[in-house]
Amino acid sequence: MHVLRYCRAPVVWLLTLPALAQAPADPHGSAGAHQRNPKQSPYRNVGHSGWAAMYSATAWGVDQLRVQKTSSGELIRFSYRVVDAKKAQVLHDKKAEPHLIGLRSHAMLSVPTLENVGQLRQTEALANGKDYWVLFSNKGDLVKVGDRVDVVIGDFYASGLRVE
Repeated sequence: MHVLRYCRAPVVWLLTLPALAQAPADPHGSAGAHQRNPKQSPYRNVGHSGWAAMYSATAWGVDQLRVQKTSSGELIRFSYRVVDAKKAQVLHDKKAEPHLIGLRSHAMLSVPTLENVGQLRQTEALANGKDYWVLFSNKGDLVKVGDRVDVVIGDFYASGLRVE
């Protein structure tokens, strides 16, 4: 019985070799059509699920979370739409310092502060149905288009957002 247990895997492997050797020819004649770009991820980018959108709306009072790289590449814009102004106050608190964490580069980006303007984030009163944004400094191009990032503002935490 012990011999059978150890021999089972090689026997199955040997039985599949003839099937692999006799693979059917490509009916369309394109031999390299099914080869994948080695730098391209084999996983589909499907974005966030409906459950994730529902969670951010019910827990934090925001939805339509987007992270975009500006045309100059020096700034990353995190935008969101407020659906419940009372719950979204966490994101709007001036004492809570926003951070954007690049999952590929492990970079932590912060909001730049300018002398005459102050922090590059909106400070007007929150209203339901309005879009708001926060700009993060991306000096050195540490976060690129297609990267996954996490956004942390006080207790608010959005994970796995894709940079557009």
